[in-house]
Amino acid sequence: MAGETQKGRLDAINDWLSAGPITLFREIGELTILAGQVVFWAVRPPFRVKVYLDSLYYVGVGSIFIVLLVGSFTGAVMSLQTVVGFAQFDAESMTGGVIALSFALEMSPVFTSLLLTARAGSAMATELGTMRVTDQIDALTTMGINPVQYLITPRVISCTVMAPLLCTLFNFVGVLASYVICVVMLNLDPGVFQSTVADWVDPEDIFSGLTKAIVLGFFVSLIACRQGFYASGGAAGVGNATTRAVVHGFVIIFILDYFLTSLLQV
Repeated sequence: MAGETQKGRLDAINDWLSAGPITLFREIGELTILAGQVVFWAVRPPFRVKVYLDSLYYVGVGSIFIVLLVGSFTGAVMSLQTVVGFAQFDAESMTGGVIALSFALEMSPVFTSLLLTARAGSAMATELGTMRVTDQIDALTTMGINPVQYLITPRVISCTVMAPLLCTLFNFVGVLASYVICVVMLNLDPGVFQSTVADWVDPEDIFSGLTKAIVLGFFVSLIACRQGFYASGGAAGVGNATTRAVVHGFVIIFILDYFLTSLLQV
């Protein structure tokens, strides 16, 4: 009896290990197909301008406050830690350049994408999942409206467009908060702070950060829409789809950030 139980556990583990790669490749395939459909329907009429504007407003304007809040305190915390660390080597003068460069290259695009996933991505997955389980998506198809064009394309395009704009805002408020902490509170020289920022940060660095934001914004919104669009199982299924959208979005942000950093630094 014990041997049969052990064999059953081993079979379950083998099934789980074999299903993992299959599930991964299926997810990649479905995302690739959905991405192709989004690009295809983005250039095909009818162009529902109001749908795009509503989505742009929700993703962009609706995220301004949280971007300002997180960006400000991120810059403030980084300033305190950096000044304390550099003080051990009498290198406090480099604080401005280090923080500005880290924000331009990494902090702004990554944190902005995380915020978009947590706020907009989860809402997209929940909304589309609710429409799926209540047969609203099937109703659109019955009326001759392509659901990908009407529901997914505006959301993905909006995140792709708004991500670099929000990234720029995050970058600005982060460096501004760093300036306030370093110059006003910690009495660093304002001229030295500004000169190190100007010397250390090149336009190529800002371009790299914005490129990351565009790519990450596209993929996190695509993942969120995919999870919600194919949700099933009632209210519980919608909750699971939202959870997967956020978790998968966070994971893909850090994976893509590594590869994008490797490509952009070549």
